Amino acid sequence: MAGSPHEDEAQAPAPAPLDPSAVRSIIAGIMLAMFLSALEQTIIAPALPTIGVRLGDIENLSWVVGAYLLSATAVTPLFGKLSDIYGRRCILLTGVTIFMVGSAACALAPTLWALAAARALQGIGGGGILPIAQAIIADLVSPRERPRYQAQSAVMFMMASIIGPVLGGFLTDHLHWSLIFWINVPMGGLALVMTYRALERLPRNERPHRLDWAGVVLMVGAALALMLAMAWGGVRYPWGSPPILLLIAGSAALWTLFAWRLMAAAEPFIPPSVLRQPVVAGCVTAGFFSIGTIIGLSMYLPLYLELVLGASASIAGLVLIAFTVGTVTGSFAAGRALGHHTHYLRMPMAGLLVAILVLAAMALFGASLSLGGVAGLLFLCGGGIGPMYPMTTVLIQNAVEPHQFGVATGTLNFFRLLGGTIVVAGFGAIVIGAIDAAGGRIVIEPLSRDVLRPQAIFSDFAVAFSWIFAAAGLCLTVALAALAFVEERPLRGPATAQPQAAADEPRLAAE
Repeated sequence: MAGSPHEDEAQAPAPAPLDPSAVRSIIAGIMLAMFLSALEQTIIAPALPTIGVRLGDIENLSWVVGAYLLSATAVTPLFGKLSDIYGRRCILLTGVTIFMVGSAACALAPTLWALAAARALQGIGGGGILPIAQAIIADLVSPRERPRYQAQSAVMFMMASIIGPVLGGFLTDHLHWSLIFWINVPMGGLALVMTYRALERLPRNERPHRLDWAGVVLMVGAALALMLAMAWGGVRYPWGSPPILLLIAGSAALWTLFAWRLMAAAEPFIPPSVLRQPVVAGCVTAGFFSIGTIIGLSMYLPLYLELVLGASASIAGLVLIAFTVGTVTGSFAAGRALGHHTHYLRMPMAGLLVAILVLAAMALFGASLSLGGVAGLLFLCGGGIGPMYPMTTVLIQNAVEPHQFGVATGTLNFFRLLGGTIVVAGFGAIVIGAIDAAGGRIVIEPLSRDVLRPQAIFSDFAVAFSWIFAAAGLCLTVALAALAFVEERPLRGPATAQPQAAADEPRLAAE
């Protein structure tokens, strides 16, 4: 085996540590790129009605959101794998560039279907940014130091969640809706400038591989069929209709073929050695249900606040901030504590238990709570689930080899988003059932007690959201059970933390 690529790589000298300014430049650049991807998922919401009116198509407006989500979810593991093969720098710059081109195409779209197609292109770029950015952090610092940067990512996501709707509403009301897309071009250009040269010094962990395109096509096709079934079921078509049943059957068949391909291919898209690791399997399962629950609750909590508690749209947005702040607070606290405790799983498990109890209380008493009480409960719920963001990412990266960071992180993010899609569809089916119970007499716009006749209709929605909170609690129970079987392996890296030195000069991972 003398002279093989793997042996040469093992004998190659370790790269020289990056100086603090280079590390800060890389981290700042990838944080900006991640902020772009996160912001695009929140800034568009207040502009959707205006976009539908201006482009003359309200009926198909959901595709503006759905096209981005579908493409971003489908390509997430692909970009992670490509970064393992060709290097993080090349693939990250490609992802940011695709995102910028897609943003410009969105701003110039003359019709809603052209906008949906441009959003799909934008989602391809946006879906590749997050896993590669997380893999770059894994390349830069050891697992013991990594949670601090995951906590910084959580703060960045909170900023995007708060700034996005405010900025989107301002640009749409006072300037033009297309600016919510044009703003990505200079910000993306700045991210490229900040990382282009700095990433040249990034530690190289990629290895020569052959990309299993058959596996890629099977997995992407299976995911798209399943997500379309979840998105259309009960909304566009009845759940028992031939189109939905055909999509579900097609997805099941493609997943089966994908599993066979993983066992049969010489170099499968996702190495079975990664999937067979108990830590990876447990974290992927826990992330699927816990992060999926966060996404589902974020989508439907405003409806609960408006339909059941009678809050206005603006008040509902303010109350929802409590959930976001709680989620980020829990993520930040877990990220700071993760590298300093041997039994690091106790915090997220305790947090999930608290969140389950909160959801149980909301399922039982949700119709009689005050807005202040709901805000407090949502803060506790978010704080309980929030630790799952850094915990699952760091533990998976700690369990695999450096040249597998990209595919492992991409796989985790893929199943997080897929979990969100399925949970959102499940919650939506419950809400649609409540609309049917109300006789189909309402359209959820506008939402006010005067229009909706609370005595007859609000009771239907109160029951529906009790079931939603119960279902969310069940999802978190599954996540808690999965986390209970994860092994607490020591985090690689320096055994004794040096807070000031770590703050001033992040070190390279001793992988």
